[in-house]
Amino acid sequence: MTAAVYQEKPSILFLGSQMATGGAQHLLLEQARWFHQRGHRVVAAYFYDKEGHYEVWREQAPYPLINLNGWRKEKSLVNGLRLARALIQLYFFLKKEKFTVVETFTHSASILGLPLAWATKIPVRIASHHGRFEGLTSLQERFHSVMINSDLATRMVAVSSCVAELATEKEHINPNKITVIRNGIDMSVEVNLDEEERISLRQSLGVGTKDFLIITVGRLVNQKGHVYLLEAMAEVIKHFPHTKLVIAGNGPLQATLVAKARTLQIEKSVHFAGNRGDVPYLLSIGDCFVLSSLWEGLPIALLEAMRAGLAIIATKVGGITEVITDGINGLLVPAADARALAQSIMRIIYDDVARERISRQGRTEVMRTYSYERMCEEYATLFQRELEARG
Repeated sequence: MTAAVYQEKPSILFLGSQMATGGAQHLLLEQARWFHQRGHRVVAAYFYDKEGHYEVWREQAPYPLINLNGWRKEKSLVNGLRLARALIQLYFFLKKEKFTVVETFTHSASILGLPLAWATKIPVRIASHHGRFEGLTSLQERFHSVMINSDLATRMVAVSSCVAELATEKEHINPNKITVIRNGIDMSVEVNLDEEERISLRQSLGVGTKDFLIITVGRLVNQKGHVYLLEAMAEVIKHFPHTKLVIAGNGPLQATLVAKARTLQIEKSVHFAGNRGDVPYLLSIGDCFVLSSLWEGLPIALLEAMRAGLAIIATKVGGITEVITDGINGLLVPAADARALAQSIMRIIYDDVARERISRQGRTEVMRTYSYERMCEEYATLFQRELEARG
């Protein structure tokens, strides 16, 4: 194939493993929208719909969105047949559509999708790496590394320098195959609630007008370290009883965390809000955002909270340290340290001046550096460069 063919805009398949609320899934949809708006032929596909989003997402997407129905949450032997059928369906789809680029968004999507993209002679096969993937077996991790280092993948994108370091040092991926493209978010999102609307939304979450509202957004899984945030809240409430915590997100640890709040006798101060379709509105009524994760790549929720102008407290892990400078545009604490987390929360509650300064600096930093326009432009440049190298 000649380089002249690649003067046309690349046609792209964006491939994810599951339709669920999460950063990688959000990025897939945003990238697909951005490239579609610029005249690329774009298709987004997922191996299965974990949380029942397909119908809504398909209606909202201006480009084709495919559910391969390759799995179900209820694990059974039939899932093997479903997955085999989905892989066959994807193979023939790739062969027919003749994309020039495939980008995968999780380890699972890479393991399943990139060999098929190679077999159907798609010239550019990009795996994006968003950090440590919970639930992956050691065998899957080894296969992922071997696959990235082989010709099955033309390049891997790490969403932060810390993820690139993880990939090279822990997963033994060839550093020459890694490009760092930091995550970005839509900077055009603005929420303007009047005072009555703000009070109403807070009241719907059990938060009064005089309460100090802490918000966190993330799946209820071990990675997000919610248990340490609850333990920190128990200490904070002793000194600042009008503090409330809203936890947005669902996950397998919900019952455990609800029970933990009850054991700590803070259940009246903690609201489990579930998955929210109005996260920007939720962030707009908060006073502080806390991310208590044990590990991260470069979390979208953090960037969105900074865009909303919230004071940030986050753990000193992964790509968070590339975004937050301690004491300047946020406060950093060690992971799994409820005491340090409580102290930082109380500092933010007590010191209005520091809170305002950190909030302002955080918003300035994210607006300047972490737009999805910048992110997608970097992906576009990468796609074109890889195509030209194979022309």
